[in-house]
Amino acid sequence: MRLPDFEAWAMFAAVVEHRSFTDAAKALSVSKATVSKAVTRLEEHLDTSLFNRTSRRLALTESGKRLADHAHRIMAEGQAAEEAARDETAELSGVVRLGAPMTFGLLRIAPLVAEFTRDNPQVDVDLHLSDAHIDIVEMGLDATIRIADMPDSSLRARRLADVTLHLVASPAYLNARGRPQHPSDLGGHDCLCYSNVTTPDIWRFAGPGHQNVAVQVRSRITVNSGEAMLPALRLGVGIARLPDFIVGDALAAGELEEILVDWRSPPYGLHLVTPPSRLRPARVEALLDFIIRRHGC
Repeated sequence: MRLPDFEAWAMFAAVVEHRSFTDAAKALSVSKATVSKAVTRLEEHLDTSLFNRTSRRLALTESGKRLADHAHRIMAEGQAAEEAARDETAELSGVVRLGAPMTFGLLRIAPLVAEFTRDNPQVDVDLHLSDAHIDIVEMGLDATIRIADMPDSSLRARRLADVTLHLVASPAYLNARGRPQHPSDLGGHDCLCYSNVTTPDIWRFAGPGHQNVAVQVRSRITVNSGEAMLPALRLGVGIARLPDFIVGDALAAGELEEILVDWRSPPYGLHLVTPPSRLRPARVEALLDFIIRRHGC
């Protein structure tokens, strides 16, 4: 029986993570030729190309995309096994690569990362903030925070909390345009829509008597950042649906008002998403446990 070429799988995972043979070689402290030969060896053994290579660009093939998750898992489990064999009292060290939505990451995750790195001086954190849907395996992330309905996938997702959406507008807008009394009234109003969802202009509500209503709204501004809606909201441009961590302060200050309080949009889940493997390096496990304990959502 031929054993798997674990070194080649690990080097393939490093190239995927760093998106470069050169950078992968630096991270692994080996030559670029060593990494290239290992990946070529793996391609020959699998009888498939893993990368499309040009002088300016390196991209995974379809086979490479399918196998990248396996490579990442092999790498992570190998690191976890080595750390498990070490003295359990050893100080945590190494890099943790974590993703999070932009505004939530700035307000809720960045302070936790700061506290964690202060208390663990040998751990470095690479925090990637983006509201775009990202492939955590292709990005080389150890975990990411997502606020979304999670589709079925090979990823592991732990729901940490519900994120409630508030329907809000400025007092000036409501005084000028009137206050909607029912979700169907929203069709006659100007709205601000979040684009990183499947149907930005379809708003769904559940209300009294188990009623469910879907309304198509007119979007004056469509944007991929909820926080970017705040200036337009304050100026009375329209109505928006936003979570508490974005509009909470504006509501408390009276800059915005919540409307249709008896009607609620289905909450999104706040999820901690990780690759399929249950084994993770101790530094990753420690940071994720810290976030779970302290997420404050």
